Amino acid sequence: MKKTKHIGIVACSAEGASLCYRTICIEGAHFMGRHAHPEVTVHTFPLSKYMRYIDVGDWKGVADLMLSSANNVAKVGADFAICPDNTIHQAFDLVVKKSPIPWLHIAEEVAAEAKRRDYKCLGVLGTRYLMESSVYPDKLTTMDVEYRIPEEKDRKCINTIIFDELVYGNFTPEARSYFKEVIDRLKNQDCDAVVLGCTEIPLLITQEDSPLPTLDSTRLLARAALRRAVETDNRFH
Repeated sequence: MKKTKHIGIVACSAEGASLCYRTICIEGAHFMGRHAHPEVTVHTFPLSKYMRYIDVGDWKGVADLMLSSANNVAKVGADFAICPDNTIHQAFDLVVKKSPIPWLHIAEEVAAEAKRRDYKCLGVLGTRYLMESSVYPDKLTTMDVEYRIPEEKDRKCINTIIFDELVYGNFTPEARSYFKEVIDRLKNQDCDAVVLGCTEIPLLITQEDSPLPTLDSTRLLARAALRRAVETDNRFH
């Protein structure tokens, strides 16, 4: 069997990181054969440590935590890193400058998939910090893809659901119904797809639930990592 690269997961919140990990392990069989997947190492600090810095906009503090995790996975052999958390990608540029291993960028993978599917305008859902940041605008603009975010009251409500429910694995019918309403409003703003830009949202909203086609940031990142690990992604040759 051809040697694959070792994937390092720099985790932040448990549910999103778990979905990313499970996707790599299950879908690895498509690339490598029955029950096979690349070696994976996960490191995470408590979400509370991240929130201490996120709440005050201290992205240097966030970057320091991410770098510490990157160093930990690199020490045990990881060849590259991914972070299944959209919000803390606001610290990404600070991280990659000092990282001992290369990284994939979650929004870059989503933007590439949007371009591949020929989407023209995306609705972006996620934490308030993510929706109001430049993480997705920067990557989507590069691909000539427009974007919309929910109005302020919806951003606040979505943020509350994420941090009070989804990160604890609590996925209620009421939350699902509310997210569907928000996506429907984005559809009425000429969006032709929606980014599930909090890595827990795909556990609440499936393609069957959504009024728009979905771009599942968690699984797209996991699949990009698999391609990287087996070297089928031309960007890394």
